[in-house]
Amino acid sequence: MKFEAQSVEDLKKIAPQILAGIKQDVVLFIGEMGAGKTSLIKALVAALGSLDKVSSPTFGLVNEYELPHQKRCYHFDFYRLLSEDEALGFGVEEYFDSGQKCFLEWPEKISSLIPDEVDRIHISVENELRIIHLNED
Repeated sequence: MKFEAQSVEDLKKIAPQILAGIKQDVVLFIGEMGAGKTSLIKALVAALGSLDKVSSPTFGLVNEYELPHQKRCYHFDFYRLLSEDEALGFGVEEYFDSGQKCFLEWPEKISSLIPDEVDRIHISVENELRIIHLNED
């Protein structure tokens, strides 16, 4: 699936369509710095029904957002991670096995810990336009 967005408002509009295409609990967000990974995750978390303020968990590694019906969504940013052992130390695999949505930025930092069944979102920028691919390698 391919989507395009020029603004945060566009991301909000396409977020429900992207969510409809997501089949797994763990979703990898792949893109260069500044491609819009966090902005897209903000739109997806809002579309899931969270009223929480979404921000990048760069320094804390993971943020938790409350969703309706006592569900949760976890947002990881592994950019500053020094080793996979650091992720294991805070129990990353327990999050993956929780049955809740887990959105991962910079998943290549923990490549050997990624579950087999995941969805992948690739984001690139072309002339101010965000090109978003869901499960297209």
